[in-house]
Amino acid sequence: MKKILITGRDGQVGWELQRTLAPLGEVVAMDRQALDLADADAIRATLRAVDADIIVNAAAYTAVDQAEKEPELANAINGTAPGILAEEAQRRGALLVHYSTDYVFDGSGSTPFAEETPTAPLNVYGRSKLAGEQAIQAVGGRHLILRTSWVYGLRGKNFLLTMLRLAKEREELRVVADQIGAPTWSRLIAEATALALARPTPCTGLYHLTSGGETSWHGFTAAILELSRDQRPREPRLSGIPASEYPLPAQRPHNSRLSRAKLARDAGIELPHWRDALALCLAQ
Repeated sequence: MKKILITGRDGQVGWELQRTLAPLGEVVAMDRQALDLADADAIRATLRAVDADIIVNAAAYTAVDQAEKEPELANAINGTAPGILAEEAQRRGALLVHYSTDYVFDGSGSTPFAEETPTAPLNVYGRSKLAGEQAIQAVGGRHLILRTSWVYGLRGKNFLLTMLRLAKEREELRVVADQIGAPTWSRLIAEATALALARPTPCTGLYHLTSGGETSWHGFTAAILELSRDQRPREPRLSGIPASEYPLPAQRPHNSRLSRAKLARDAGIELPHWRDALALCLAQ
């Protein structure tokens, strides 16, 4: 039986992975207290003690705006640690699975970014995640990097839970309408990971993994309100605004579309349309 190590046990994707990967082997899931990715020596010692066949790195520094104030910490966790994980995986002959982000691109244009499109992150978070990708690739061992976008779920901190809360508290919601992407449910990311690993020859390389379709944060909010209407005594007014009216420390890409063709072609894996996935999530 294969041994599978999952980092980021309590995160949105890590939580779901514990269930979806259980049929594939013995799962060892660790939180930050058990494995601090900012501590290089601890990473090496822990991985050698666990001696896993598959390492799934679902941990990350995800506070996009805070990263502008803590670039060294963000880069240690998102940039340096993945390289150390890759080195230890190569030493063991293990497969490393790692998650990255649409924020490695600059958001220019209006067409979906392919895996080979040149990267140009706009913020510290995006640069740190790109550094992690490059560190893994530089090691050259067996790896699967999955870039995803706009991740949400029913636990942790994410856009879905924030909007559900604000819809009960406020009479009006003003949401950015000129940033476009594909909201992607954390459970589907975990299920797709399991499918990729369950293949006779597991997928390796760099792939994009997002839900189908596209929308804005405003469109995502409108769907959230519509599908959860029975949870509130009244409906807030919803209006769309440009990102320029909601300034944040970290610049976000206007175009977060990712091409899904490569994963569909190589592994036959395609996630459902984002709205269908949202309906399934809220039905939970």
